[in-house]
Amino acid sequence: MFYVIGIGLGDAKDITVKGLEIVKSASRVYLEMFTSVLSVGKDGLEEFYGRDIIIADRELVEMEADTILMNADKENVAFLVVGDPFGATTHTDLVLRAKQKNIPTKVVHNASIMNAIGCCGLQLYNFGETVSIPFWTDTWRPDSFFEKICSNKQRGLHTLCLLDIKVKEPTPESLTKKKKEYLPPMFMTVKEASQQLMEIVKNSDDTVIDRDTLCVGVARVGSDEQEIVCCTLNEMTMKNLGKPLHSLVIVGKLHPLEEEYLNFLSN
Repeated sequence: MFYVIGIGLGDAKDITVKGLEIVKSASRVYLEMFTSVLSVGKDGLEEFYGRDIIIADRELVEMEADTILMNADKENVAFLVVGDPFGATTHTDLVLRAKQKNIPTKVVHNASIMNAIGCCGLQLYNFGETVSIPFWTDTWRPDSFFEKICSNKQRGLHTLCLLDIKVKEPTPESLTKKKKEYLPPMFMTVKEASQQLMEIVKNSDDTVIDRDTLCVGVARVGSDEQEIVCCTLNEMTMKNLGKPLHSLVIVGKLHPLEEEYLNFLSN
């Protein structure tokens, strides 16, 4: 059986009882660590689970998936995902590959930022399409996500912005070499995301988003060090919420209860 197990957002103890039982009995246990990360590392998980864990980087998951699925039709293989298993397209693809090989699969769900964002007081059914904000470079500055934020705003809906992370990304110089060299891990902050948004706003002639648009920044949701701030987009460009992971919400039309909760956060 191939198990895809969500391990939550906070720390090693956020795994479900069902998920932990599977992990303890599986022949191999993989941990995917390129779409998200926990506040505890591999060592902390191994200590709590009582199991050795194999790190599954992007190359292994996307290019060598057969290695992960090897013998999963004869023995139990566990694939651990931070948050919920279906929070990233990559995991859906992996389950599909297993099914195409006639490998039985089971999914164990858990909390993800997609529902835990309710911690900021905004009601989940008032959110529109979720967007991802990538790191800009000197030569690559995509902004197609901004249209979706504006579309949500026009309809009075909030927008959850998932912020870019880069883990084990090869350096441009090493792409043509046999031995790859990797960039240091990078995790976008709400400060960096709002700075990029402000640049787009400044270059837009007519937009429903401006410097005074209300935003919510969250960091380390689900952990004991969770932090939430509410302020304008321009003010968010100066906020430092500390360690990753961060997410940003562009606020739409507020229900009175939502407004009361955000006022509480602001004060």
